[in-house]
Amino acid sequence: MTRMKHLSTLFLAIGLAAGMSACAPAGSNNASEDGDATECNVGISMPTRSLERWINDGEGLEEKLKARGCTVDLQYAEDKTDQQISQIQNQVAGGAKILVVAAIDGKTLGPTLESAKDQDVTVIAYDRLINGTDAVDYYATFDNYQVGQLQGEFIEEELGLANGEGPYNLEPFAGSPDDNNASFFFSGAWDVLLPYVESGQLVVPSGKSPADNAGWTSIGILGWKSADAQSEMDNRLQSFYTGGDKVDVVLSPNDSLALGIESSLLAAGYTPGTDWPLITGQDADAANIKALLNDQQAMTVWKDTRELGAQVDAMIASLVAGEDPEVNDTETYDNEVKVVPTYILEPQVVVKDDVQGTLVDSGFVSADEVGL
Repeated sequence: MTRMKHLSTLFLAIGLAAGMSACAPAGSNNASEDGDATECNVGISMPTRSLERWINDGEGLEEKLKARGCTVDLQYAEDKTDQQISQIQNQVAGGAKILVVAAIDGKTLGPTLESAKDQDVTVIAYDRLINGTDAVDYYATFDNYQVGQLQGEFIEEELGLANGEGPYNLEPFAGSPDDNNASFFFSGAWDVLLPYVESGQLVVPSGKSPADNAGWTSIGILGWKSADAQSEMDNRLQSFYTGGDKVDVVLSPNDSLALGIESSLLAAGYTPGTDWPLITGQDADAANIKALLNDQQAMTVWKDTRELGAQVDAMIASLVAGEDPEVNDTETYDNEVKVVPTYILEPQVVVKDDVQGTLVDSGFVSADEVGL
């Protein structure tokens, strides 16, 4: 689908919704038999406020829905699965007929969502697939395999690996083992990088180099916590980089881990611009954009979450109009019970020279936020 067609569909869906005096729950008519409109009641369940992107995602979607007259209950579970379950149960009890859920643990929400389904609630998984249940109706996400692929290809190009350059010292990291997306991120990158590890062009002094994609959890950082990534990097540097050996490149799947890794390198005496390793990331968080500008991070994969929010908003507009939401993938995302109809968006690489033209000029961040 072209971008123009996507935007046309989005504006049409929003226009349909704006034309209602209020939204209707999925699968119902816009008005009851006596002519009274039915309220659009949406529960948004986000995993945490500890990462900047989830604050932006939740508040951005809430703003869009409220602008169309929907009732919205936005909750953050602070990385506690039990809390997320309780919040979702309360949202359903409070009348939510559509749930938008970014799961903390993609394998534990099944019973809760199945109970919601019994009450005719429609569930949209938001950027993280929910596994092991048929109570997930739709999924909206970025191409998560491509996120990792872009990171791997960036390393490949910057180091000249395809031209035979090397060897370089690599330290790979992976995301939270309870996050379904983390496996896609790692697989996308490792499919590019593993052949160079096997050829000896990339050397992993710590030995923390999965033999295949399935081994990614062995280097996963639970909860995507910066402090834990910093501690892990500290351990690797202190144990395997003595006698003048240096890290040349770090595969970091997202920005929060990159921040911890960068803090570890600074503490170990690495200097940006001279012996600083190439470090990847994802999300274009403000702190990491500053790191790009300060030569402490080589790239970040930008997922414009405003587009993701707009797509979910359009899905909800279709649902309340009694229509099927637009999807563009019905094959990829198997949650072990069903293939979930999905709308996939495209990520893109951002480097230092792109910050002004891509991130600031688009309004994703302000110049003041990133020190420009």
